[in-house]
Amino acid sequence: MTSQQRVTAAVMIIGDEILSGRTQDTNLSAIAKYIGTYGVDLAEARIVPDDEDEIVTALNHLRGKYDYVITTGGIGPTHDDITADCVAKAFGVALYEHPEIIAMMESRWKTELNAARRRMARVPEGGSLVKNPVQGPPGFQIGNVFVLAGVPSIMRGMLEDVGPRLKGGAVVIARTLRVDGSGEGNIAAPLEGVAKAHPNLSLGSYPFFSNEGYGSNLVIRGRDLAEVEATVTELSAALRDAGINGLTLLDTPG
Repeated sequence: MTSQQRVTAAVMIIGDEILSGRTQDTNLSAIAKYIGTYGVDLAEARIVPDDEDEIVTALNHLRGKYDYVITTGGIGPTHDDITADCVAKAFGVALYEHPEIIAMMESRWKTELNAARRRMARVPEGGSLVKNPVQGPPGFQIGNVFVLAGVPSIMRGMLEDVGPRLKGGAVVIARTLRVDGSGEGNIAAPLEGVAKAHPNLSLGSYPFFSNEGYGSNLVIRGRDLAEVEATVTELSAALRDAGINGLTLLDTPG
């Protein structure tokens, strides 16, 4: 994949509950698939605890290394929801109560907001809101960082407002060649040979085992459709030359 075309992002998942195993993360997969449709590659993912120093350090590293950073979690009303504080500290700006969020919450709850709810209205100076079409307050963007909720349904709703803001690259095309009845030990040599001949592409082997049999899914990924298709043909021929049959081409989205 050529670096000139590649636009990258990192995901930072925030929360002790993820690290403890009490909550299973599903946001990473959803984000990777969604931003991929905009030609943005998820290049790194980190899970960090509810610790200010850890969050600030990780965020500053990731936002300097990648085109975009998407964070999830830690923007609720409780004392351990410290993401907004940490993002503001990372950017060296103050937090303020966004009047639009205050008005939104007052309209919803029809009462004076307590301190816990007002925490959810805080946005770093210079930030813009990320719409929340599901429920509750919005997220926000500052610089190349998007701060989203941790609840999967709410996070996915917020992503719909993130996508149009991304300046993506060429979308990755993927093809999968399924090989039934052969293990990776037999596949390795022809796969490596084809991979070396196409350094702009990503070729990977993903074995499977089931009651019906075993084999591997060989995935070819790249941004040049013609090269991807030609490589599928080349790989199929190399496998057959090595005595490996049982090949089925599966088209998969990038």
